[in-house]
Order: sequence, then C-alpha cells, then structure tokens
Amino acid sequence: MLIDSHCHLDYFTEAERPAVLERAAAAGVGEMVTIGTTMSQSHGLPALAEATKNVWCTVGVHPHHAAEAPIPAPEEIAALAQHPRVIGIGESGLDYYYDRAPRDIQQANFRAHIRAARLAGVPLAIHARDADDDIADILENERDSGGIFTFLLHCFSSSRRLAERAVTMGGYVSFSGILTFPKSNELREIARDLPADRLLVETDAPYLAPVPFRGKRNEPAHVAHTARVLAQVRALEPEAMADLTTGNFRRLFWKAA
Repeated sequence: MLIDSHCHLDYFTEAERPAVLERAAAAGVGEMVTIGTTMSQSHGLPALAEATKNVWCTVGVHPHHAAEAPIPAPEEIAALAQHPRVIGIGESGLDYYYDRAPRDIQQANFRAHIRAARLAGVPLAIHARDADDDIADILENERDSGGIFTFLLHCFSSSRRLAERAVTMGGYVSFSGILTFPKSNELREIARDLPADRLLVETDAPYLAPVPFRGKRNEPAHVAHTARVLAQVRALEPEAMADLTTGNFRRLFWKAA
C-alpha cells in the first residue's frame, strides 16, 4: 500500500472527491493526508477527514498566507491537533521565490508552527522554496533553544545541503512528481543517497503531476508514478518501496499508525 503524504483534497469539489478517492484506491493508494494552508480552512479539514476513513489532515498557515491575518499563537495551532484525524502541523515554512508575504512575517509564522508542533507532539510539514539556509538555520535554532520536534520537508526540490542538514536533525524528506521530470537528475541523485528510513512520497495534488501526466491536474492516484521512479533510483521493487515509505510514514505520523 502507498500513502500520499501531502495533498489538497479540499481543492477538489465535493462532487469530484468520490471518484478521486476511487482512483486512488485502484492505484494502490490506501491513505492520504490533506493539508492545512490557512487557519480558517484548517478548521474545516477534520470534518473532511472524518468523512472518509483513509484520509488524515494537518492544520496550519502556508507562508503565502502568513500576512493575511495575525500569526496564530502556537497554542492555538496545537489545540487543533487534539482532533484524532489531525496528525500534523502545517504546511508552514518559507517561500522566497514568490515572496507573497514579507520575509520577517514568514519567519515568525514558521517559528510559531515549529513551536506548535513541539507542543502537540506531532510532525511539522515544511514548505521550503529558495530559502534553504534560513529554513535550516531556523530549524536548528528552534531545536537548540526549545527542544526537539519532528518534521518533514514536503515536495522536496531543494539543495543536497538542506536535505542533509534536515536528516542530521532527524527530519524526513518527501518527494513529489518533480522527481519524475526529465531534468530532475540532481534531485534523483539526492533521493538515491538519503537514508532509506527518511523517505516519503506525495503528490501535492492538484499540483505537480508526475510524468506521464505532467501539465494535467494531479491527484493522489498519481503518487504511484513517483514511487515507481523512487524505487528505480533506489534499485528496489515497487512493492518494496511501498512498504518502505508506508513504514516511514507510520513512524513519523504516529497518530496514523
């Protein structure tokens, strides 16, 4: 069984979701995690997750939305994680490519989510784009000043240095359809070299559809194509990769174990 560790099911209409879930099941995707991007949206995700037994969720504020409302207190974010279907915090992090929020606000929002993850005892899903050094520095600073927490670099497409610093801190790395793109040779080399017990797969649906669906709307069923490429890179059979990434998911997202 495969698990799509990061998707946005609420971006599909209520009428579309049953067919999306059926196609995922047919592709061997047994579970998926739908992701929080704003506090108002996050409040509605537990009900969406409850509606289907194989859907989990996270809660949090994406860096794109960090300046749209006051930064929530860590305690407020952590309180939402009390729900049994909420298995993580996020996605939060830094995005210096689009810079849709001032960088100091993104950083403050990121720190609030790290502290929420520590308070709730659940992992943080991290969005990192063109901000590798600041991501790693903040993670290290928060760990050293406040204590350990668990985290996942989602939709990884950053530098080898960030991946290695993250793994050294106990972090996990999730690969999306970007891994299948023809020009992603460097990314595939990173995926080949990381410790096997830190690898996950995801779609980030409806974005970043893998080959052979590139340019079309992505959905959880397509995580099988990313997992197949990851298996090739690691010289594993697809079934072994499914077992590996599902086991890693259960260890990281302990509430879904």
